Amino acid sequence: MKNNFENFLCSGLAFSESEWELKNRFHMINITIVLSSLGLIYGIIWNIARETPFFIPLEVSIMLINLTLLFILRRNKQSFFPIATFLTAEFTFLFLFLFYKSDPASLKHVWLLSYPIMLLYFQGTKRGIFWVILVVSMLLIAPLQPFVEVQYSLFQSSYIIVVFLIITLAIYFYQLKMDESRALILSQQNMLKDFNGKLEKQVRDKTLELTEMNFSLEEKVKSKIEELIQKDKILTVQSKQAVMGEMISMIAHQWRQPLSTITLQISNLELQRLLGTPPSQEEISKTLTEISDTIIYLSETIDDFKTYFHPNKELAEIEIYELLEKAVNFVHPRLKEVETTIRIEKEESIVIHTYPNELLQVMLNLLNNAIDVLSEFKKEDATIILSARCEDESIVLSAQDNATGISEENLPHIFEPYFSTKGKNGTGLGLYMSQMIIEKQFRGTIAVVTSKEGSTFSVKIPKNIS
Repeated sequence: MKNNFENFLCSGLAFSESEWELKNRFHMINITIVLSSLGLIYGIIWNIARETPFFIPLEVSIMLINLTLLFILRRNKQSFFPIATFLTAEFTFLFLFLFYKSDPASLKHVWLLSYPIMLLYFQGTKRGIFWVILVVSMLLIAPLQPFVEVQYSLFQSSYIIVVFLIITLAIYFYQLKMDESRALILSQQNMLKDFNGKLEKQVRDKTLELTEMNFSLEEKVKSKIEELIQKDKILTVQSKQAVMGEMISMIAHQWRQPLSTITLQISNLELQRLLGTPPSQEEISKTLTEISDTIIYLSETIDDFKTYFHPNKELAEIEIYELLEKAVNFVHPRLKEVETTIRIEKEESIVIHTYPNELLQVMLNLLNNAIDVLSEFKKEDATIILSARCEDESIVLSAQDNATGISEENLPHIFEPYFSTKGKNGTGLGLYMSQMIIEKQFRGTIAVVTSKEGSTFSVKIPKNIS
């Protein structure tokens, strides 16, 4: 309903924002035509009731003219100005006709007071002044001219003129203020449009800049990621090489004593033969059995190390204390040299599903670091305690030493690559690679607690790696 009424007032035409004033004028001219038509209908009915048919033909003619004007207004926007001029002339003639021909008692001259509203809206200020002067002049000379008999006196005519001018001035100043307000609103709208345009441009520029920065950042991130991947590969290879060097040293320690024992046993048999007191068959058999056991031990040692360096990572179930004992066996030759004791605090059996070789590498790194620091300070009761405990679906492995602890200066850097306190004897990769293995492969954590009485490294990993 509202849209239909708005469409009627606009004569079915579309107006842009810049044509706001013309749109309002279309509203006013349509309303004026409708209201004047209603007034004419009222006048026709009133004249019929009073049996005064003199004005009826004129009123009917004006009604037909109004309908024609409504139709023409719907043709195009340019029709407004000629129709506005025609209506102004029509109403001017009508009001003056009523003034000249009507009786003051009938009060038909009151319609004249609505004339300034239509006049200023239809013609604007400059053209409206001409019509005001014309109407005032015709009203002023009405009682003075000798051609048409007018029932209004000069006083009555002057009074109507004064009221007419007061209403005209009031509407003029109101229209002036409305025009100023409208101009201010349009100015503010234009400023807002300019501001919005500038803001949109800034947003587009910033968006383009951010897009370029994001693209550049993505390229830099990709480059850095590739660089870090290559760095991790190099560190992994270097770590493996460092561990291999340590393993070769351990193999040498593991084999030195058994080989010396075999050499000594063979030398004893040969010496007895040279001295002319050949050993008995029972003694020979016993010696050969011992040599055979030693060779089997050496073979098992090779199998252990070969398993450790196996390139394929495979998940396997293992009892955790068996893994700790294997780690102790690997470093056992070093314990005699540095006079260090390793104690495994064993509780209930704990079976886990994990990567045994990688976990063994981590525990060997922790054991070798503890042995190194204990040998450096030459403690008389040098001790390393290995333990394991369950925490829900995780297991915590601990390696505790009774050395002097880690200094506050070195503590923040111990898991950084190439950081070492061993001088030329350290690669600085052991703890770094241990952290990488625990966090990336086991999705666990490695931490250290240290004091002047020693340090405890704790490794927390899931019991079951699926």
